[in-house]
Amino acid sequence: QSTGEFQTFQHYFKRINLSRYSDMALRLVSRVCLRQLHAINPSSTRALSMYYTKSHEWVDVKGTTGRVGITDHAQAALGDIVFVDLPDVDTEFDAGEEVSSVESVKAVGDVALPVSGIVKAVNEALSDTPTLVNESAEDKGWICELELSDVSELDGLMDKAAYDAFLESE
Repeated sequence: QSTGEFQTFQHYFKRINLSRYSDMALRLVSRVCLRQLHAINPSSTRALSMYYTKSHEWVDVKGTTGRVGITDHAQAALGDIVFVDLPDVDTEFDAGEEVSSVESVKAVGDVALPVSGIVKAVNEALSDTPTLVNESAEDKGWICELELSDVSELDGLMDKAAYDAFLESE
């Protein structure tokens, strides 16, 4: 369960005056609500999740839009990032296709898309401040946003718990 999911439900329950209950109660109620929401529309909970690849990219999905970047693990392995090659807006890519490269003082790493889609925006801040990837790889250091072509591709990706377990086994 992501922090965003919990904050959304916490806000909702505060509005209906359930704020006097503990965080544990809110988490329990949010899980029940998510299960009911998933029963109505199984793909609806996708919008609340972040997904990871074995090659250390992530995609944060909201509806049919995904924000893509490299993981904190990847940026730490690369070291101080000095340049990020951004893709062109309105370019279509397949899942696994190289969308960007990240250059550090040690190496250059390719960034492959976790899912297929059309690039709708790029993080222009990285042009002037590529170190944002080092400072905030899984938030402010995002590389591009895309309109997803096939949300079913998310099924082949890992959630945070699975990714953490993958890192432990590496």
